[in-house]
Amino acid sequence: MNASLFSTGETFREIFQSAAEGILLVDTNGIIQLANPATEKMFGYDTGELSGKPLENLLPQRFRQAHIHQREIFHKNPAPRRMGVGRDLLAIRKDGSEFPVEVSLSHHTVNNSLLIMAFVIDITERKKAEEAIRRSEEQLLVYAAELERKVQARTDALNKTVQDLEKANQFLQEQIAERKKAEEEARRALERERELNELKSKFVSIASHEFRTPLSTVLSSASLIAQYREKGDLDKIDKHIQRIKSAVNHLTAILNDFLSLGKLEEGRIDVQKEEVKLDQLIQEAMDEMRPQLKEAQRMHFRSEGQPQPAATDVRIMRNILFNLLSNASKYSDPGKSIDVYLRFWKNHFEISIRDEGIGIPKADQKHLFERFFRASNSGNIQGTGLGLNIVKRYVELLGGEINFTSEEGRGTTFTLSFPYH
Repeated sequence: MNASLFSTGETFREIFQSAAEGILLVDTNGIIQLANPATEKMFGYDTGELSGKPLENLLPQRFRQAHIHQREIFHKNPAPRRMGVGRDLLAIRKDGSEFPVEVSLSHHTVNNSLLIMAFVIDITERKKAEEAIRRSEEQLLVYAAELERKVQARTDALNKTVQDLEKANQFLQEQIAERKKAEEEARRALERERELNELKSKFVSIASHEFRTPLSTVLSSASLIAQYREKGDLDKIDKHIQRIKSAVNHLTAILNDFLSLGKLEEGRIDVQKEEVKLDQLIQEAMDEMRPQLKEAQRMHFRSEGQPQPAATDVRIMRNILFNLLSNASKYSDPGKSIDVYLRFWKNHFEISIRDEGIGIPKADQKHLFERFFRASNSGNIQGTGLGLNIVKRYVELLGGEINFTSEEGRGTTFTLSFPYH
């Protein structure tokens, strides 16, 4: 029977032999007919050693009886499905060691006999990564609780100071002016503490969520690269290297947003204007953005009016443009266009960036520039909700204005307006 399994051609044989995941062919009696090399290696068996053995030999003893019952149920109504949805599955190697697996089932009829196809993946590394992420989240929660305790202690101390000042006011009428000044300072300090507490709490929440996906991508890709390296599969190795680079770039963007916000909050942004050629500055920002565009996305640039020299901070302007271009790409599908317009007017110039993306729901538009705000239709698109808040504050630092028009499902246009000097 084993030889007939490959009667469908050499292609099936090559796929079966070279597959990175384990593949088992089992008859209706639960006897293994074929196991590919990946399965034999995964379970620690020699070539051909698994053929003829009961499938239950690959399960820990405590699960075997229940599995026989489940197998009989599957034979009565065979259909492709995943095993163990909602719970962890364990397998056992020849040496008796247990490890977690993910199993998908299918079936095929050969010579009027039903064969069950089981696809098995060793998810040990994934489980380790999930455990590492879980521990990191616990550490973040501990840090948040400690931070909240310290803020509460400071708040209590400030409240006590206010109370003491109020009592002293009954006996020291001549210090009324000084007391009021102290109360105002205490109120501002308390408000600042509450604002910082809110900012840090939101940072912990966003970081634990936004860091998880790229970190999981890095871990899974690194594991797969090790497997593909043994097979010399350079194309797949390159693919996962690109995934790692993309995940790292995303993490870098998140950290840059928080660093920029911190500098703006503390007033540590110095504006250094110089005379620049606006069309050249915009083209450079577009060139920097092109490698990060989605598949088949294109950017187009057009200038209108009589070009005039303008004075601006190149570094800040580049950050503004790159942020808006990045959003235009991120919230648009592959193949969509991004149009950039530069218009010269008598006393000012305008830069417009138009996309064909998901647009902004009308109810969300009034909150668009608020810190940590994300539109209700952003779904699983990655982001911190800080980008547009930072852009608006950068624009105001340069003495400009930012406006937008948007229609949900049709796209968005952001327009920047600046004086020449």
